[in-house]
Amino acid sequence: MSRYDGDEDLERTFAALPPAHGRGFAQTWWGQAWLKALEDTALDSGQLKAGRRLARAGAVGAVSVRPGRITAVVQDRDRTHHRADVLLEELSGEQWDRFLDMAVERAGHVAALLDRDMPPHLVEDAADTGVDLLPGLGDLEPECDCGAWDHCAHTAALCYQVARLLDQDPFVLLLMRGRAERALLDALQARSTAPAQAAETVPEPEGVDAAEAFAAGDILPPLPDLPELPEEPGEPPSPDTETPPPPGTDPDALEYLAARTAAEAHRLLVDALRAGPQDPLPELDLPLAQDAVRLAFGAPVPTVAERLADGSGRTREQLALAVRAWEFGGAPGTAVLEEEWAVDGEALVRARAALEAAWDEEERPQLRAKGNRWTAVGTSGQVRLGRDGRWWPYRKERGRWVPVGGPAQDPATALASAEAGPER
Repeated sequence: MSRYDGDEDLERTFAALPPAHGRGFAQTWWGQAWLKALEDTALDSGQLKAGRRLARAGAVGAVSVRPGRITAVVQDRDRTHHRADVLLEELSGEQWDRFLDMAVERAGHVAALLDRDMPPHLVEDAADTGVDLLPGLGDLEPECDCGAWDHCAHTAALCYQVARLLDQDPFVLLLMRGRAERALLDALQARSTAPAQAAETVPEPEGVDAAEAFAAGDILPPLPDLPELPEEPGEPPSPDTETPPPPGTDPDALEYLAARTAAEAHRLLVDALRAGPQDPLPELDLPLAQDAVRLAFGAPVPTVAERLADGSGRTREQLALAVRAWEFGGAPGTAVLEEEWAVDGEALVRARAALEAAWDEEERPQLRAKGNRWTAVGTSGQVRLGRDGRWWPYRKERGRWVPVGGPAQDPATALASAEAGPER
């Protein structure tokens, strides 16, 4: 939680966060970009590790955020206290004007910020106008009373802690860049209402409105209102009739497929009505084995489930496990369950770097690697690397590895989920 100080809300103070054992500091992509700016700038990786250790231990006190600066008192391992500051250049008035004009033109950006989200296209559109919201190489300038001229453990710990704050609220970054949340939203509202007020002063054009002329012509009856979207999919006709089914037709399978088709049609209609011009609907082009899992996710009757298992080359137990993986991650989740692949080249370099950064030296578990699977020795936990670079938690139950949660960017987070048990 934070509190606001002053009439202009130009400073926010966040209470000290609890220790972050067993989890990554940044879950959002913008939080990770913040940490990348720190890690690309710092010259001493040892200071970064020491700072990460302090932040994990909860040694960072209350964090003060104001334009151009973040501040906190950090307790060192020897119990001495140091004031750490990190400076970030504020945006100029002209840059803020360009950002606000851009945001008003794209209503989705404002809605995303209000939902405490910072989509990549918002940052990209801002960059196109010459406004860099996220820090880059050398933008995070350290100051600490310990006397270090580069990032020390104290300023690094402060940055790692602020990454957790950014995950919760991207307005923290905008305040560092010079604008408080209330002032920013007021400016956006003022820009949004200005065109409407200007339109009210435009004189009415001469002539007759086309819609009024058409209505007055009495050519056609008025069109009915659009029907409301039903809350649930419709019920398809039942194939249970007195007429026997044609040879080779399974009535149970046909009834289940019709119900799934109605549900999918309802979902597509909902997505189409909610999608904007920049939100294309996803296209599914699944192979037969994956499509069978998608269909089985609807809990068909046993005879249909047996047909889906046979048709996809699985046993009933294997299909049930694939459905569980689908529940946690769709087609990518099922692929991670059933596909073991050799991690090499650049993918291996990135995986090793992620594993190295996920834990402090004294907390790192002993991991046994096989293909894209890392098993924590002496535990029932395992993490699997997907081809998209995400980590998936697995747990050994009754002698087999089963998925227990969705993917994570950080292997420590995934392994903690695996050892905690299934998300059910």
